[in-house]
Amino acid sequence: MRTAVVTGASSGIGAASARALARDGWRVVLGARRVERVRKLADELGNGALGLRLDVTDQASVDALAEAVDACDLLVNNAGGAKGVRSIAQADPAEWEWMFATNVLGTVRVTKALLPKLLAAPAGLVIDMVSIAGHYPYPGGAGYNAAKFGQRALTSVLRQELAGSPVRVTELDPGMTVTEFSLVRLGGDEAAAAAVYEGVEPLQAADVAEAVRWVASLPAHVNIDSLTIAARDQLGPRKAPQR
Repeated sequence: MRTAVVTGASSGIGAASARALARDGWRVVLGARRVERVRKLADELGNGALGLRLDVTDQASVDALAEAVDACDLLVNNAGGAKGVRSIAQADPAEWEWMFATNVLGTVRVTKALLPKLLAAPAGLVIDMVSIAGHYPYPGGAGYNAAKFGQRALTSVLRQELAGSPVRVTELDPGMTVTEFSLVRLGGDEAAAAAVYEGVEPLQAADVAEAVRWVASLPAHVNIDSLTIAARDQLGPRKAPQR
């Protein structure tokens, strides 16, 4: 049975991706800091699913997960996030450091730790959950933009470094998606988080998860280099004008 490891799997796109992959017959290993959530989801999914504590900013935590996984055919690097919407003039370096540590270095740590198992698989696959923010910078988003531009770069380099091996590498770039993302970014301000989606019909986590499932279902000779997924009502980083 093929094994998929999904990071940041306690909610949102990560949890939805785990469900979609499990429905497609994958054994799913779910990693997240909120271990009680991933254990509950693993129990729900069955089929040998496993929920493990994972903090992608902590090397010891990453190493422990890699040690607990006997095989890995698919790695979904979903753990990430944003903090704050400050201008560069008002930037909080601590927020930038967290975003780089989580989105960029977290992806590096987990990929490096599981790469030997991916290379040992008959047809390994890495899916990096990046963002439309890695293509279109916008005021108030510089820290997150910079982190996602960096994650896009490392994904491209990984694909080049693994050329000729059985491991494929895919970059997924979701647009505006209703998850806990904005709530975390805005410090738990529910009204401000809800306002982000006003006037549009945003993506749901399950919409992005379907892209994960589809990419993972393709034959081993097919590689989706990158795929941008946006709501109909989104143009780049902004909402489309209403008519």
